[in-house]
Amino acid sequence: MSLSFDIELATHYKSNSQRVRVMSEQWVADNVYCPCCGNSHLRKLKNNTPVSDFVCEKCQKIFELKSKCQHIGTKIAGSAYSKMIERITSATNPELLVLQYSKDYNVQNLVFVPSFFFTPDVIERRPPLSKTARRAGWIGSNILYKNIPQQGKISLITDGLMANIDNTTKAYNHIKKLHVSNIDSRSWILDVLNCINSLRTDDFYLSDVYQYTNYLSQKHPQNLHIEAKVRQQLQVLRDKRFIVFLGNGRYRKVSHSLILS
Repeated sequence: MSLSFDIELATHYKSNSQRVRVMSEQWVADNVYCPCCGNSHLRKLKNNTPVSDFVCEKCQKIFELKSKCQHIGTKIAGSAYSKMIERITSATNPELLVLQYSKDYNVQNLVFVPSFFFTPDVIERRPPLSKTARRAGWIGSNILYKNIPQQGKISLITDGLMANIDNTTKAYNHIKKLHVSNIDSRSWILDVLNCINSLRTDDFYLSDVYQYTNYLSQKHPQNLHIEAKVRQQLQVLRDKRFIVFLGNGRYRKVSHSLILS
């Protein structure tokens, strides 16, 4: 597998964003397998297909590609804000591939984010474009990559090394248990999962999660029974094998190695 973009593909483009788009999309089509089913390649869709860049012809999953130079960072530029919100609240939101490349156009990291890890809190509304802009008043968005739980970021390539296909699909099949169509229910389970992830130790107590009550109240002001909701989400995460209940209000995070074993 080559980790280098084919620079010759971009010789006829003046815009750097166009050059990167052409090179990165071709590289994915030539080198990347489907992280959902393990199919050996993804087929590139026609240019200008709305929010869709690739399809797996085996499982029919649709993928969108976002590429960034140097560092993925905390935010990734998205499309129009209204369209992004419409997408994540529908059943047609594509899976996301986040590709990081170097200044000399070599692939360094590639991360797969399943569509069911997107909630409205992951989408940031950008200020409208100025009146003098070509698209005056247009409101864009950012994908708040930092708000996506770590379980929803499956590494396909890390520092130039491709992950084992079987491990990738096994990890996906595990986190697929978190798939919830209802956006409010999805937000709750991912919010509590983020709270657990932020705890420094693998073993924790119910009281440790209760420390996030104010934070969760601000995110879900319509809910007047936050602690009861937290207990409910812990039960869900336990049943789906993301945490283990040890008794007496004590829990343990399930490690990535145990998931793949």
